[in-house]
Amino acid sequence: MSKELKNCRIVNSTTYDPWSNLALEEYMLNNLNEGEIILYLWQNQNTVVIGRNQNAWKECRCKLLEDEEGKLARRLSGGGAVFHDLGNLNFTFITDKELYNLEKQLEVILHAARKMGIDAEFSGRNDLIVNGKKFSGNAFYYGSKSSYHHGTVLVDTDFNKLLRYLQVSKEKIQSKGVDSVRARVVNLKELNSELTIDNMKTAMQESFIELYGDISSNKDIDPSSDERIKEELGKYSSWEWRYGQTPDFDLDFDHRFDWGGIEIGLNLQKGHIKKATVYSDAMDVKLIQDIADVLEDIPLEINSIIDNINKLKTNEEGKKHLKELNNWLKTREL
Repeated sequence: MSKELKNCRIVNSTTYDPWSNLALEEYMLNNLNEGEIILYLWQNQNTVVIGRNQNAWKECRCKLLEDEEGKLARRLSGGGAVFHDLGNLNFTFITDKELYNLEKQLEVILHAARKMGIDAEFSGRNDLIVNGKKFSGNAFYYGSKSSYHHGTVLVDTDFNKLLRYLQVSKEKIQSKGVDSVRARVVNLKELNSELTIDNMKTAMQESFIELYGDISSNKDIDPSSDERIKEELGKYSSWEWRYGQTPDFDLDFDHRFDWGGIEIGLNLQKGHIKKATVYSDAMDVKLIQDIADVLEDIPLEINSIIDNINKLKTNEEGKKHLKELNNWLKTREL
């Protein structure tokens, strides 16, 4: 880490409302002090949280969730849909961008699991596993001066509800090489019957202090009654943010790559693309949004679409993803 670490804090949310918890997360991201790192611990009750670029209607049985007094929430970060209940503990590392260290942040969670007698490890781009099964999915958001990395810890989650509310495509299941969602996830309580949310939370706080040093404060906050997050709460609770517009597309096609599924919906006018909507569970939020932007107001021709996608500026990994996308687009008939 090039910048000096000046301050570490722990913040615990006392509400189970997802919109309030996500609002507090974004407020702390936007108001982080220079050289600061916050470990934020929070829980949601009966909630489905979807990634920034996902289609709510395809990822979640929305009406069923709401009929059973659940809530749909959309986060800032990319990735896929997850189910939260009180058997799940959420964590967020909110950091000065120059202090962001994914390996060290993940080690806090892994070290906490080991404290509870569970030998966990990091697998792939965003999963923590034990005995080959996932107990924590992670996602990321990068701001101009601060960033966050957040994820879940499955302690005693109701998998029946997870399967009841989430709609996972057959293509995604097949790409994982397993028969079902249930076959690849595990509650930590299955591995240690004495493990609870409270002692896992304690282990994570201890692990954070051991790896980062002394903390300046450990506060309980009720964001549902916090006036400071009024603006953010209005966004996260709004229909527009959670569901967005789901227009009838004139042309709609989708494909699943190793790095995520992608669905491109086009509204056409006189042989041109009037509006483009791109849904994805890919981790790179900005890249997906950029793809949608460059497809608007261009002729409905494969070469034109590919040429505009090729103009996007991104990192090496992003370039690889765009190349795979364009190779697939070449096989499409418009």
